[in-house]
Amino acid sequence: MEVRLLTCARIPTDAGECRLCLYANSDDDKEHLAIVWGDVKDQEQVLVRVHSECFTGDVLGSRRCDCGPQLQQAMALIAAEGRGALVYLRQEGRGIGLLNKLRAYNLQDEGYDTVDANLVLGHQADERDYSVAAHILDDLGIRSVRLLTNNPHKIVRLRELGTEVAERVPLAIIPTAENARYLRTKAERLNHLLDTIESPPHDGD
Repeated sequence: MEVRLLTCARIPTDAGECRLCLYANSDDDKEHLAIVWGDVKDQEQVLVRVHSECFTGDVLGSRRCDCGPQLQQAMALIAAEGRGALVYLRQEGRGIGLLNKLRAYNLQDEGYDTVDANLVLGHQADERDYSVAAHILDDLGIRSVRLLTNNPHKIVRLRELGTEVAERVPLAIIPTAENARYLRTKAERLNHLLDTIESPPHDGD
């Protein structure tokens, strides 16, 4: 695998000024991103979010998942700290792609949960790979990270890939009526750590 930095540019955002760096990966022929606040080179315990692309949540604000709120919360937390990075991986739908993600949504509307919908389509529950993220963090010169995540597998995998994860920083997401079952499934079947999430609103409240 060859992950190569193509260029970076200054981006002023609502979450403060950052640098947007574009990386090319020879293995999947995709362009991955790093959004960087402040100076992270040769720094320890840098606040980092490794975020997988979710067009429906990140762009459309879909309430079927918690991806959009996690992205926005992570950006706000990193910007408030004044130093950190968000690695944006182009692996839609936990790695199955947008087409199959939409097909999985249709199956969920028929009663399948998010795990079984993937399995019915012939995919694993989670097919994401964090190798590109490890390469990007290494290229940025980050020595150790405080990882913004609720997913313990992400921590294990990044450590296996050589990234020093010094601490897990949870992301507390308030459920909606649309994603409450999805979140329960992530906790019960994918072992995500969602104990800090508040109870979903009741109909009519």
